[in-house]
Amino acid sequence: MTETVDVPIIAPELPAYAHPGDAGADLVSTEALRLQPGQRALVGTGVRIALPDGYVGFVVPRSGLATRHGITIVNSPGTVDAGYRGELKVTLLNTDASEPYDIAPGDRIAQLIVMPVSRARFIPVDELDETARGARGFGSTGYQNEARISS
Repeated sequence: MTETVDVPIIAPELPAYAHPGDAGADLVSTEALRLQPGQRALVGTGVRIALPDGYVGFVVPRSGLATRHGITIVNSPGTVDAGYRGELKVTLLNTDASEPYDIAPGDRIAQLIVMPVSRARFIPVDELDETARGARGFGSTGYQNEARISS
């Protein structure tokens, strides 16, 4: 079941879901720029929103831009807190080693996902409960082909 929440918005172009069932609504650029290989830039969307308490917005990359052009978001996901009222801006990065990428006003550059969020109550303790994983971190679940570990 899809929950709907009303989000007051000021924007020259409203974020839009491309397909029924999409999680992210497209955000577009309000400016023209060229991202050189390895360059990053803060790009405006013209969107200002008022998320209700208990909700968060996540600004995430568009998979097509990443796959075809190497364009991603540096701080993905970018977190939009309920109390923030400024313009949503996106820090884009061109990861392509040789090709620049041109962005025009109206180009879809990111997606906005709106989700309910819980607030944690942090409780100091002397010890944590034991789990099967324990304190094992990055790579602790191994590889599908264990022979890769020795390479």
